[in-house]
Amino acid sequence: MQERQVVVVTGISKGIGRAIALRAAAQGACVAGIHRGSDTEATERLSAEISALGGTPLILKGDTGSTSDVDRLAGSVSEHFGRVDVWINNAASLLVQPFLSMADEDWMSIINSNLMGYIRGARAAAGIMVPAGRGSIVNISSVVADQPPTEMTGYVVAKGGISGLTRSLAVELGPLGVTVNSVSPGATETPLNTDSWTDEVRATYRDRIPLGRIATPEEIADVALFLGSDAARYVTGQTISVDGGLLLNGSVGHRRLAAAESTT
Repeated sequence: MQERQVVVVTGISKGIGRAIALRAAAQGACVAGIHRGSDTEATERLSAEISALGGTPLILKGDTGSTSDVDRLAGSVSEHFGRVDVWINNAASLLVQPFLSMADEDWMSIINSNLMGYIRGARAAAGIMVPAGRGSIVNISSVVADQPPTEMTGYVVAKGGISGLTRSLAVELGPLGVTVNSVSPGATETPLNTDSWTDEVRATYRDRIPLGRIATPEEIADVALFLGSDAARYVTGQTISVDGGLLLNGSVGHRRLAAAESTT
């Protein structure tokens, strides 16, 4: 009988994190995670959904901005399941502010949640995986690291740091049996984007994305779980863009010219 995976997801209660948890549960995994907020019923509902899909849940309240909370999650997973096969760093916050309006406190907040949280998660995961000689760390990044929007410098810097973290850890942890990769979502309908997206923003994305639509969280989850699967056992240090072709589209509406009209 095949061994059940133990999958850990930070920011498990909403958006991409929730989609990953439910996808993993449907595969029969033991699914653990952490999320902020005081809504006990939300935790209970998600646990029930994971169980109904065939998974075994372990969901804690906490903040990846806190080292003790992340370490508590890792300790609880080890105690309940004995190992960690896949650790997915996903918890993040969004800040849309002009660069000149950002104080030191704004920078510390966005870096702490969006980069240091991943560092804490990777460290906790590696602390369990390295002695076991196996495991996979998957970081959820963003295409903004390669295609920065205006007034999102803090978020872009943090996501760019995730790319460096992914590649560096892949080199350092690879000889110890641990792969490290990242998923770079494009425009995705998540609660994180609800407050900053208008109908005009959504229409612009649909116009720019070659596939003609905004991604669902489940489409990101599928790729994250692929990177944590045995099918990706020889993949490490890579970032996979899941963006419907958004990064590729350099179209700006050029007027058509016949070859004879072209000039140098």
